[in-house]
Amino acid sequence: MPWKKDIINYRREKAAETLEDAKMLFERKRLFSAVNRIYYAMFYEVIALLHTKGLSSSKHTGVRALFNQHFVKTGIVKVEIGKFYSEMFDFRQEGDYDDFIYFEEEKVKNWLGKAEKYIKVLEECIDKQKADSDQPDE
Repeated sequence: MPWKKDIINYRREKAAETLEDAKMLFERKRLFSAVNRIYYAMFYEVIALLHTKGLSSSKHTGVRALFNQHFVKTGIVKVEIGKFYSEMFDFRQEGDYDDFIYFEEEKVKNWLGKAEKYIKVLEECIDKQKADSDQPDE
């Protein structure tokens, strides 16, 4: 289906751009915004991955649940990636909605590095899922 590939590619591009935004914000010491963009970069990549199996949700919690159910619990994606994605969701929520929350620069730097690494892993997973779905049934 061309539309499926289009949405996957669109979300992958959005994830890459959002990760670049996170890096720029971090360099400018905009830590709250950097945390927000780190989470969203991962969120967009996870959405792309879900679409490889025809899955989607209109809610962040639904995306997390589908990701954990279909990719983490099945071993397609390592548990630490699922855990980090959930942690970034929580940090983003705190930064966006709670008062008197401060993020340490060193922690945000670490999260940025982990997000970059994990997005690459998810990219490889998307490529594998797409290749597997292109294989004819025997």
